Amino acid sequence: MPISKSAFMRLTAALLVVGLVALVAIVGTSFWLVERTQVYFEEVLEAREARTAAVDLRNAMQEIDAGQRGYLLTSEERHLDNFYSARESVDPLYEELTELLQPYPQAATPMVQLRTALDHKVDTATRAIELRREGDIAAAIAVFAEERDPDMLAEARNFLDALIGAADQRLADGVEDQRVTATLLRLVTLIGGIIVIAVMGVSVFTALNYTRDLVAARQEVEALNADLEGRVNERTEELVRANEEIQRFAYIVTHDLRAPLVNIMGFTSELDETMQSIQKYVLDEGGTLEPHEIQDARQAAKEDLPEAIGFIRSSTRKMDALINAILKISRDGRRALKPEKIDLGELLQASADSITHQVAETGGEVTIDVDLPAIMSDRLSLDQIFGNLLDNAVKYRVRDKPLEITLTSRRLPGRRFAIDVADNGRGIAPQDHQRVFDLFRRSGMQDQPGEGIGLAHVRTLVRALGGEISLESDSGQGATFTVVLPEDSRTAIRSRTS
Repeated sequence: MPISKSAFMRLTAALLVVGLVALVAIVGTSFWLVERTQVYFEEVLEAREARTAAVDLRNAMQEIDAGQRGYLLTSEERHLDNFYSARESVDPLYEELTELLQPYPQAATPMVQLRTALDHKVDTATRAIELRREGDIAAAIAVFAEERDPDMLAEARNFLDALIGAADQRLADGVEDQRVTATLLRLVTLIGGIIVIAVMGVSVFTALNYTRDLVAARQEVEALNADLEGRVNERTEELVRANEEIQRFAYIVTHDLRAPLVNIMGFTSELDETMQSIQKYVLDEGGTLEPHEIQDARQAAKEDLPEAIGFIRSSTRKMDALINAILKISRDGRRALKPEKIDLGELLQASADSITHQVAETGGEVTIDVDLPAIMSDRLSLDQIFGNLLDNAVKYRVRDKPLEITLTSRRLPGRRFAIDVADNGRGIAPQDHQRVFDLFRRSGMQDQPGEGIGLAHVRTLVRALGGEISLESDSGQGATFTVVLPEDSRTAIRSRTS
């Protein structure tokens, strides 16, 4: 039974939740166990250091006792090497042990007693050796006997032995704790790994089934697309839109060409009337003209005739400009588009560089924030599209403030992208948003030269690349032109060519 999209989404979400919970549990438990292992390790290390210090201190006491005995019995100096070395190490070892046992207040009193025993041991042994070196053997033996305080030294040794035993026990416990922790860590990792593998397995199985269903559905769609009816409808819609644009184009061209033609016809009639007055004056053969006829002829030659000729020339120039604009669009429409790999950021930067000096003169700047991969498109078309939009931003700026132009990019679904060209110029009224894309149509105050073909040309180029252009603006609020294009225009270019 095929998996529905909603069931697939629910199952995928559930598996993701289970996997996430398992992963969080593994990470959290592992982190806790690692922390416990670190604690056990530090405790073992502390116990080992305390044991080492206690053993060294006990050995030092034994070395002091052995050196003292040997010297008292033989009076040989070689017995004093270990004695002096052990005596010098007593204080550092005691300080080290005191620092290690500082976290344990119960050891404070025994440590004081140990200090007393150590001082007694060192002092009596040193005095006995000095007396023996002076030859007073009886006094040295008396001091040695005085040192033999069984209770004090026994308590010191017992304390050190107990401390060493406790350290040994803590070492054993620490090793056992670390072993248990390592076992738990392995167990948690194993269980978590099994859960994650199970979730991955179910996810892969579900994804494969869903993909298989999608492939089957796609094959069905492709089979349906083989039917020409859908393609005919699609082509019909395109033809309807193209026909509507052609009709609008024909109306605009007819209207705009008719206006100067009507002017030419009207001024031609006026020129004919003017010529009659002039002819009557020039061709009069000995006749007598009335004063007003002479005045009319002179006025016609001086004012009416130049005025009519001037208007006719102006109208013909306008017709010539309109015809040239139509021919330019026609030539660009027949140009073969050549798709190539293009770095859009570099292309926009080059277009912006061409107007940098004009923007700088206003005290403004051009900001480009475009981060897109390389695209496949026609370079000349893109140059013309964005060059025209940037030129318009400069042309229709507000004269009393710096011009700010911003170019930004956005990724869109379906491997498409959008480029926003925003400025802080005079803006375009909402009712003229569609009008500015029509041929020979302009918006706002007509204080700049032009025939109104720029944006029409831009829209033609954008559609030829498989894209669309839109406008957001209001009077006095600047304008933002959004150009949406496919990352790969080769399909649109091939369709246009065919």
